[in-house]
Amino acid sequence: MPTQKAWSKSLLKPAREFPLTLLSIIEGKIPQGLRGTLYRNGSGRLQRGNCRVGHWFDGDGAILAVHFAEEEAKATYRYVQTAGYRQEEAANRFLFPNYGMTAPGLFWQNWLKEVKNVANTSVLAVSDRLLALWEGGSPHALDRETLETLGIDDLSGLKKGMTFSAHPKVDPQTGEIFNFGVKAGAKGTLLLYKLDRAGKIQQQGSAQIPGFPFIHDFLLAGSYLVFFIPPVRVNVFPVALGLQSYSNALQWKPELGTQILIFDRATLSLISRSEGDPWFQFHHSNAFVDRDGCIIAEMVAYEDFRINQYLEEIARGQTQTIAKGTLWQVRLDPQTGRILAREQLLDRGCEFPQVAPQSVGQPWRYTYLSTHREGVKGGEEIFGAIGCFDRKTGELTLADTGENHYPSEPIYAPDALNPQQGWLLTVVYNGDRDSGEVWIYDRDRLQEEPVCKLQLPHPIPIGFHGTWKGL
Repeated sequence: MPTQKAWSKSLLKPAREFPLTLLSIIEGKIPQGLRGTLYRNGSGRLQRGNCRVGHWFDGDGAILAVHFAEEEAKATYRYVQTAGYRQEEAANRFLFPNYGMTAPGLFWQNWLKEVKNVANTSVLAVSDRLLALWEGGSPHALDRETLETLGIDDLSGLKKGMTFSAHPKVDPQTGEIFNFGVKAGAKGTLLLYKLDRAGKIQQQGSAQIPGFPFIHDFLLAGSYLVFFIPPVRVNVFPVALGLQSYSNALQWKPELGTQILIFDRATLSLISRSEGDPWFQFHHSNAFVDRDGCIIAEMVAYEDFRINQYLEEIARGQTQTIAKGTLWQVRLDPQTGRILAREQLLDRGCEFPQVAPQSVGQPWRYTYLSTHREGVKGGEEIFGAIGCFDRKTGELTLADTGENHYPSEPIYAPDALNPQQGWLLTVVYNGDRDSGEVWIYDRDRLQEEPVCKLQLPHPIPIGFHGTWKGL
């Protein structure tokens, strides 16, 4: 059996909230042009009493906000006060089914029982509030400064049963926000949304999809919205009857291939539908339309669905499943959806690909991502480095945070004083000291030491996704 690694300590105990606190500088200096807020979301609580969750995706969402202004930083960390969180907090035990677990009790007591909205996956900062996102339901609105939970947000258009995914795309030129949801039924339905910059739904669309698939992310590419639907399907009946969790009911069906749907972003109407070879992906980095009118899309792809088992093992604090995702590029004909070319860009295990927010849906050069340190044995460790992949040269520049130091997904922050400058921010779990830190890198000098390291009051569990909101 593999030995337990230092990262596991960040997940074994429930995270501790802390109020707005001025952060001390461990070393370096906060860049003068870093003005705005870093928000991060993730599973803050994976255990109640003696019972642990079944999957990393089951933990209650907790948000970190780090506010940068006038060369100082203040931070706060709070759980999202969902209805399920409050009920389980009062009972001091799990009450609801979730992605990787059924509710306690006899199985017939779970029939059609509502899944808890854990609000733990990502965040979206709109004009007057922060949205905590979870793809199985509606977002929760929070105060952007204090992280006080304001309640479920219907975005002026979400009705009961309509879900809102955790990976919206914001057009950097218009401020429009695009997102989707999946509705289960005899035939699955893909729901499409266009929102204004204030986070209000302005337009909706829909299309039928095969069965009940697993769709986590999508792409904005110029005038198109692009979906790659992997051959993973939910066997709905055992879930509805309380016999299985969603995770255990997911089936890898490579014979179905990868379904490709392309929509017109202006009308939200379906342009083309096609099928390609089977692969699985959680996350895309970006896409654009090239000079020939073709869509160029980039993603982290896996050959199968073993990654789900690996993520389940993370919740137990010990991993052994090898599930390597690598960076790929796909070229599509938007009118037919046909794959014209597919190539691997980087043969190195990676995840959480990001681009600068001003590049979303447009041609870009640099992809930022999480990856392993050199020499790390796959399956036993989680990511211990962040990197910058240069699409022009094919080179990968690494920032190795060091043994027993675990960085979160890198978030790009434009410099408020110099548009040619940018920073990469990552929340680091220091396994040697069991502490949380915020590291700031010069985007052009990842191979060098961070320009600043900040000390958080308490460790932050290794989490999922974040965003940057400038002043």
